[in-house]
Amino acid sequence: MSRPTGRVLTLLELLQSGGTRTLAELADRLGVDGRTVRRYVDHLIDLDVPVESVRGRYGGYRISPGYRLPPLMLGEDEALAVLLGLLAGRRTGLATAERTAGETAAAKIRRVLPRHVAARLDTLLDALSFTDGSGGDAAPDAGILLTLADAVRHRRPVSLRYTDRDGRPSERTLHPYGIVAHANRWYVTGTDPGIGEDRTFRLDRVADARALPGTFDAPAGPDPADRLLSGFATADYRHEVTLRIHGTAERIRAHLPAGVATLEDHDPAPTPDGDPTAERWLRVELRAERLDWLPPLLAAIDRPFVIERPEELRTLVTALADRLASHARRA
Repeated sequence: MSRPTGRVLTLLELLQSGGTRTLAELADRLGVDGRTVRRYVDHLIDLDVPVESVRGRYGGYRISPGYRLPPLMLGEDEALAVLLGLLAGRRTGLATAERTAGETAAAKIRRVLPRHVAARLDTLLDALSFTDGSGGDAAPDAGILLTLADAVRHRRPVSLRYTDRDGRPSERTLHPYGIVAHANRWYVTGTDPGIGEDRTFRLDRVADARALPGTFDAPAGPDPADRLLSGFATADYRHEVTLRIHGTAERIRAHLPAGVATLEDHDPAPTPDGDPTAERWLRVELRAERLDWLPPLLAAIDRPFVIERPEELRTLVTALADRLASHARRA
């Protein structure tokens, strides 16, 4: 690519970034004089790129809204962000047609990606999981995301500079299993080799990630998304709650999703005709910092239940029932 052609493409990229760019700013960024900038603008207009001149003290050049979309020039981080957004849209049910506009847009971008960028993207997609209804809006730094994805694929340990929810910085070592988008946030889940326990870190709190020498064995058991939800459900909170609810798993999960509670069969008798959707006794375990939200939730489930622990929850449920009965008796 000749130098003038490269500068014209650079000019297009600068204008596509939005706003009005002054002649002096463009000349400085391109390393040319103002007359040459005007000539490059004419080249873009000849290519049907809708560039318009803005007069006045703060005038310059900008891309005008037009019928035709000008050629897009995306950097690695920009292409990654667009493709992840399209993927998140499909995974969260925003696109349901067999061949959607999002799918064709993603295919066009992937066709023109440099080979090394496409390979890094494939590495990330192999390492990425979504929980139900997650949109992944709080996107992390693209460089950190790609570093972790490469570590997941090649089973390499990583060192993380992390700040916890109390603002305390620390250096962590992790054997990463996968990257999960859940409830509008991104997480990396894996094992802390120092303590031999599963850990989950929010990626928007990771300031830096770097691969370490060596490898680790692939884990057995649940996939990264299930590990994340299980970790949320068993996190260390003030109250440990155990219930038995007679109902269907689907009905209970509608109020107590996997990220809140664990659910297991507690009915020794088989379901009628082996029907997995039939009502039966299910054990529900969860941890919570407060209990006041649970009585209204149990009322909303509206199925027989038994409180095994704590006694404080039984008192709160009884108090709610008394209040409701008192309200119902009023004229």
